[in-house]
Amino acid sequence: MKPVLSENDKNQLEERIAGAEAITGTQIILATVRRSDSYAEIPWKAFSLAAAISGLLIFSLDLIFDGRIRDTPVLISIVSVLAVALITAMLTILFPGFARLFLSGSRAETETRQYAESLFLSRELFSTARRTGILLLVSRFEHKVVILPDIGLNGYVSKDDLEGVIALMKPPLAQGDLRRAMEIAMDEFIRIIKPLPADQQAGNELPDTIIEAGGS
Repeated sequence: MKPVLSENDKNQLEERIAGAEAITGTQIILATVRRSDSYAEIPWKAFSLAAAISGLLIFSLDLIFDGRIRDTPVLISIVSVLAVALITAMLTILFPGFARLFLSGSRAETETRQYAESLFLSRELFSTARRTGILLLVSRFEHKVVILPDIGLNGYVSKDDLEGVIALMKPPLAQGDLRRAMEIAMDEFIRIIKPLPADQQAGNELPDTIIEAGGS
């Protein structure tokens, strides 16, 4: 899998993570995944929709041209409908941006959150002494960001503040600037997270390395 962040990007971000952790007393984990689910239904949805639209188009043309389309062999009409549907389905496999047209926002949000929760558990990001980890996941196919704070941060950061961080990340992410989006998040974490008391800070318990995953 080709990395989406250069070595220089990673080094710069890891320095920003260390700085933000020192100020807030938290353990910050940045992660990016190609896609949070395989969405096997997308090609089939595209196939069905294209077949329905092309069939309706043929029917409409037949009405417009007073039944002349009916003189066309049925087999040709069927093959034309299936060809359009098949090409449309193939386009969803080849071009992620086109495939995203057939993915609902709610489904993308749900799958990204589930992937983030699974990553949080599989990487044991809950293992800090004071449960002060916070995961920020960017799922690139879905164009979604999920931020998961551990229970030790209850009262130190609010849901509204985290949604504000995500909103600020969207413009650079739309431009494909993942590093800039994550830098904004680091700056915002410093601003919105109330520093933990000194007796609750346990040093650097989790690696600052950026997690890059292929996903489903």
